[in-house]
Amino acid sequence: MKVISALVLSASLIVNLTAQQAGLASAIYSERTLTQLRSIQEAALKSDYALKQTSFLTNNIGPRLTGSPQAQRAVDYVADEMRKLGLEVRLQKLTVPHWVRGTETGELVEFPGVAAGTKQNVVLTALGGSIATPETGLTAEVVVVDGVAELAALGRERVQGKIVLFNGKFDSELAASGFGIQAYGQAVAVRSEGPAAAGRMGAAAAVIRSTGGARNRLAHTGGMRYRPDVPKIPAAAVSFEDAEMIAALAAQGTVKMRLVLTPKTLPDTTSYNVIADLKGSELPDEVVIVSGHLDSWDLGTGALDDAVGVAVSMQVPFILKSLDLTPKRTIRVIAYMNEENGLVGGTEYAREQAPNIGKHFAAIESDLGASHPVGILFAGKADIANFLAPITNVLSKQGARIVQQQGGVGADIGPLTQQGVPSFAPFFDTRTYFDYHHTAADTFDKVDPKHLAEVGSLMAVLAYGLANAEKPLPR
Repeated sequence: MKVISALVLSASLIVNLTAQQAGLASAIYSERTLTQLRSIQEAALKSDYALKQTSFLTNNIGPRLTGSPQAQRAVDYVADEMRKLGLEVRLQKLTVPHWVRGTETGELVEFPGVAAGTKQNVVLTALGGSIATPETGLTAEVVVVDGVAELAALGRERVQGKIVLFNGKFDSELAASGFGIQAYGQAVAVRSEGPAAAGRMGAAAAVIRSTGGARNRLAHTGGMRYRPDVPKIPAAAVSFEDAEMIAALAAQGTVKMRLVLTPKTLPDTTSYNVIADLKGSELPDEVVIVSGHLDSWDLGTGALDDAVGVAVSMQVPFILKSLDLTPKRTIRVIAYMNEENGLVGGTEYAREQAPNIGKHFAAIESDLGASHPVGILFAGKADIANFLAPITNVLSKQGARIVQQQGGVGADIGPLTQQGVPSFAPFFDTRTYFDYHHTAADTFDKVDPKHLAEVGSLMAVLAYGLANAEKPLPR
């Protein structure tokens, strides 16, 4: 999941939009469409289709790291489910990275006050794309810094041959105030750049304090970047509790860690985006995308990130079929592959569709879990908000009324956004999302059925409304 910057609409604009809804509705949506949107919302709030799809993707198929047998099983499953609904399905072939995790252990073998012959185990996990340590592991002194700037200030002589612990803290208070994505954005920069910065200074390995809010001794994995001009070093994430412990011990004296990581980067392999079209009745060559990403990290089962996003996208045609509704424009379900460690699916779809970009009426993506959605985010011209006021009026009974403009609203649709396609996403409450994100705790039991139904309702109402709009969206 990539971090996106936010540009918040003023509260006064949101209030003004609400006051103008009656006029806007008649100009942009027919009365018949508005009536249908209310029926769609009611049906989606009662449906358990998305919940059942999430359950199968997570409990039955499991973690879906790009290149894994589970990822391929998920591709086949989603494609088959969409065919069952009568959609036109194709698989877009992709060349994707194939990284496997292997063994990962850490232990403190020397620290102030250690009892003779003992050690302290450390909970950690390899970062995606990390190289391996020697098979027998590596043992080195730990140096603790908050971030890349503090590391640079130490100088090479104090870093060379050591394990660097980047101990910058996830801002839990910021997340608890409703700004979870912003807290994550601040923390994840070190995960991305820290290993290369440490390698540049001759470090033996890099260990990153987990970039999430969990305080349950679970490590938080994710991608990182090597630089072509910098030696690669092994890189791992350590749990909140163990980062605290190591930093406390290092303040007292010398701490040495033994680190064993055995991941492998295998040759690139083949995978697919699943693309399924519910053809429009009047403008079938114009497309409204509903989407999520099918791949996940491999510690949990990728429930919140992002089986739920795929499931609510799959549910859109299911609901429309159940109500015998056909949109004017084509609604295209896309289950993207490789969002987590490469963004190949989103990038390649946008590249393939570049000649048809003008026919992409809108793109919607759900990739921030399944908490209660408070409204709709959009990226594009400010006047797009006028198209959303009648839709949020329908959604207001479920508490989804806020409209907010951002620079980008989703990783996989990001390349489309950059080409001018109006883009949308549910506006989620992210206060607790990063307690589970990229950890072993991202499992099906974390999905709240009521909240998932609300997300499914928003996706279906938004997609059908845009697909039936009487005017083109501003671009």
